[in-house]
Amino acid sequence: MASTIYLVLLFLFFCMVAEAQDVEFLFNGFNGSEANLTLDKVSIIKPSGLLRLTNKTQNAVGHAFYSEKVQMLNRSSSSSPNASSFSTAFVFQIISPSKGEGGFGFAFTLSPSDRLPGAEAGHYLGLFNSTNDGWSSNYIFAVEFDTVNGFNESTDSVGNHVGININSVDSKAGKPASYIDDVDRLGSFEELVLESGQPIQAWVEYNGVTKCINVTIAPMDHGKPIQPLISFPQDLSTYVREDMYVGFSASTGNKASSHYILGWSFSTKGEAPPLNLSRLPIALQEKNSSSFRPSVIVIIASLCGVTTLLFVILFFLTVYKIKWRQSEALEDWELECPHRFRYQDLYTATKGFKKSEIIGVGGFGAVYKGRLPTNGNEVAVKKINNNSIQGLREFTAEIESLGRLRHKNLVNLQGWCKKNNDLLLVYDFIPNGSLAGLLFSRINNFVLSWEQRFNIVKGVAAGLLYLHEEWEQVVIHRDVKSGNVLIDAEMNGRLGDFGLARLYDHGTMSHTTNIVGTIGYLAPELTRTGQSSTSSDVYAYGILLLEVACGRKPVETSNFILIDSVIEYHQMGRIIDAADPKLNSAFVVKEMELVLGLGLLCSHRKPKARPTMRQVTRYLNWEDKLPVIDDLGSPDSLRGSTKFMEVSVSSNTITGSYPSSSIGYMTSSSMDAGR
Repeated sequence: MASTIYLVLLFLFFCMVAEAQDVEFLFNGFNGSEANLTLDKVSIIKPSGLLRLTNKTQNAVGHAFYSEKVQMLNRSSSSSPNASSFSTAFVFQIISPSKGEGGFGFAFTLSPSDRLPGAEAGHYLGLFNSTNDGWSSNYIFAVEFDTVNGFNESTDSVGNHVGININSVDSKAGKPASYIDDVDRLGSFEELVLESGQPIQAWVEYNGVTKCINVTIAPMDHGKPIQPLISFPQDLSTYVREDMYVGFSASTGNKASSHYILGWSFSTKGEAPPLNLSRLPIALQEKNSSSFRPSVIVIIASLCGVTTLLFVILFFLTVYKIKWRQSEALEDWELECPHRFRYQDLYTATKGFKKSEIIGVGGFGAVYKGRLPTNGNEVAVKKINNNSIQGLREFTAEIESLGRLRHKNLVNLQGWCKKNNDLLLVYDFIPNGSLAGLLFSRINNFVLSWEQRFNIVKGVAAGLLYLHEEWEQVVIHRDVKSGNVLIDAEMNGRLGDFGLARLYDHGTMSHTTNIVGTIGYLAPELTRTGQSSTSSDVYAYGILLLEVACGRKPVETSNFILIDSVIEYHQMGRIIDAADPKLNSAFVVKEMELVLGLGLLCSHRKPKARPTMRQVTRYLNWEDKLPVIDDLGSPDSLRGSTKFMEVSVSSNTITGSYPSSSIGYMTSSSMDAGR
């Protein structure tokens, strides 16, 4: 009988233990929840039911933990304890003084204590300090929602990321804040700005069986995405204690934001109870308010008119002064290309720089198709990588050169935008893409006609003549190629991509010494001296002529170099046989002979034997007769120079080539980082 009573008591004890292990709660707002929460530092519950972790005080820390401990180690299944499964869902808002200038962030936290004395603000998020950061004895698990990068760096920058942290402020796993917008496009994440001021819902789940942590976020009205933002395999058994507190920690630094929790649910039984989103309080922009006696209000009202008038006068004086200073301090390229687009207009035009709007990718960034909200015009927006010093150089180079150039056979730069680290150039949208795309198109067996090709090369020649001789300075393009020739709606050729261009005064010499350009279009002298000139542009134009006439790329394989092939045809007296077979002989013979012969002359191995672009245009317009082309060298000798170039490539003198963008912007076919 005694043994039976003992077994019953033992069973009841285990039931009580099992029941004690399970914790579940739900807060749809926090009115009346003071007894269930332990608040520390600057955290408060506002009358509206909002849990405010921090206000906009600099270098502040706030904590809020559920008052009862949660048993996090399950010792019943085996001798080795396992971390219990848990699930939590909460809605938060981060409100900054002004968009993009707040900080630092907050974290959902498992902690052995609901008080964290000595924890520092800023990047430490109120969890650690410079002494204990990284200690295994911390026993702190956190999922951070951080808006500032820069820990252990010299400067802070916008962060906007989510990370999983264990005992340290350094994340074991992290990703930019984003979510799956559409289940039909699984794997395509949309950016979600944490400090936008909009309510955001988050889910943190740990599976004690699979040992995996899932973190998911989405706008509050979106619903839970089918795919988590972070799925990180990690056994928490050695990183938590028997009993832990669950809650939140937040901090500010020199930058400050208000961090709010609108609602919170938690469970160790399974999935956390769903929040009733319609019942949650919403945080508004905070305003300072004061109560004044009627007499004070009368005094203030009497002064308002005078104060307003003084401010209006001061405003106009300030604007006048700024404009006067700008007229003195602005650089030449800002004066010549004054149209600076609003970043928000370009963001709207490109649908938030969506991947689906990308029409070309180059070495310094992507090119997006857009429609301006101000006038409905289609534009091409080139977004230069903000982590590239070379990208900044290219940005200023294009504005300095293309920003002041105006010619019907050049791509028109409409304006520019520079916001923080975002560098944007805005061009006319060219509907037919690049010449290379049309020459080698395999869509519906499309073939560019000879009449169109002849007109295009004449247009490109006119554009180069303007650059070399007719503008106020000499402009060396340094990357003439079919990928940088854009074809407009009237099938006219327009030369684009001035990211490698160099300017110098007429009557002087160019001093550029870096080898830049694209393999196959590089003049031979560049591999010896590195010095670009108008003559090296002419060489590249000559290769372009051969490419257009023959319908073949400058370098297709190690055994086929286009210029070698055309020279062989020329030396056999059968140069017309080099014509593009896709034309089916539908061309004017004398025009084809002119383009092929002129291509050989322009790409002559001796710079002094090449014509100027003015002479080129006269040949193309039948104003001068093409001279006899000789001393081209044997194909074997030319292949020898090609081998020399290949050695240069392998020794990193110049870099390789990617396909150019469909609208001819800068590609990583541009060579060498220096300019």
